[in-house]
Amino acid sequence: MYEKNGVENIMKTTTRISFIDNLKIFLSLTVIAHHAGQAYGGSNGFWYVKDYWEPANLGPFFGVNSAFNMSLYFLISAYFIPFALEKKGSREFLKDRFNRLGIPLLFGFLILIPCLMYFYYINFRGYQYISFWNYYTTIYFGGGEQPTNWTGPSWPDMNFGHLWFIEHLLLYSILYLVWKLVTKKSKIRFVNFTATHLSLVSFVVIVSIITYIVRIKYPIDHWMGLLGIIQTELAHLPQYVSFVLVGLIAARNKWVQNIPRKVGVLWLLIGTVLSTLYLLGYIPGSRGGTGSRAMFYALYETTLCTGLGVGLLYLFHTKLNKGKELLRKLAENTYTVYIIHIPILVLLQYGFTYFHISGSAKFLLVFVLGTFISHLCSYYIIRRVPVFSMVFSGTSKIIKTGNHSNFNDRNRGARG
Repeated sequence: MYEKNGVENIMKTTTRISFIDNLKIFLSLTVIAHHAGQAYGGSNGFWYVKDYWEPANLGPFFGVNSAFNMSLYFLISAYFIPFALEKKGSREFLKDRFNRLGIPLLFGFLILIPCLMYFYYINFRGYQYISFWNYYTTIYFGGGEQPTNWTGPSWPDMNFGHLWFIEHLLLYSILYLVWKLVTKKSKIRFVNFTATHLSLVSFVVIVSIITYIVRIKYPIDHWMGLLGIIQTELAHLPQYVSFVLVGLIAARNKWVQNIPRKVGVLWLLIGTVLSTLYLLGYIPGSRGGTGSRAMFYALYETTLCTGLGVGLLYLFHTKLNKGKELLRKLAENTYTVYIIHIPILVLLQYGFTYFHISGSAKFLLVFVLGTFISHLCSYYIIRRVPVFSMVFSGTSKIIKTGNHSNFNDRNRGARG
């Protein structure tokens, strides 16, 4: 049984805010780095820019990164869903979710992603030039015939791109609201979860088995429209959903803030060692299918994901729990940065195709410049203009010039 005021206590300490904010910054950097390297080798997935000059072997980095970063992002995002629902009530919660998540998602689907796909079409697909409107109606939405020798990744071109994460958050928020409404007068509750060695091993075994079964038919990097519209990589869905669930549970019993030292240190060590072994080439990869190799990799990846997930939560809570003003500003930027960083990276990657330097050097340059430019655009442009803020951040609240204390004011109000 959960404490009645468990959710109400979530925002009552600066401890929670600081370490979660800092972890969000770290995860944001891993996402930017992952996409910054897509043009330079090691990824078998689709990307908007092709740069074949001295490719870099970034495959091991992509493997480790994709094994944990989005799962942990889902956990800390789900962590705040119960608080938002209790604070706002069902109607306002739903309205806020559609504003905060739905508006940027709709803008991305109708404007941002079509622009990126059109850029890819006219520069890298090798077809005859067509106008954006012609592409938009005939290729993106599939109003025309599929071109000969179509290169994909799918037909038609319409998709949510990197905004699939936001689409999933919106879906999980709605499902949680439905769950709360259905079970409001019943005694049904989520299964309890705490950070013990036994519970973590059990978690790893269960998720690994489900992951292996899913990957028999749906390998890594195979994306599809679940129910026709939910853009999903089914190979990682068991990890994502399980981390959402333990994030929701953490909002009630606060296991995230109470990870025992021995548990946190050991699982961080496990995640670090497994990551290092993969980066050094000692772990055989597998996209899916049947057999011992696929089964081993499902177990390996889930163990790495859980190890780094629990370990990083422990590390940031105990060692990286400082609430500096710069870190707060960067943390508040992360949502907008997630939405806008792709077009910024793509423009940088395309610009660097004219420079004959190694893929590794380009990767580092694009990562650093992309991170810097994305945060500057978020803080000094988007989050200061109401219409931009609504479209790219889902909120009309803006940063007022000279107002440096808005975070502290909100924090004091939450402790109120």
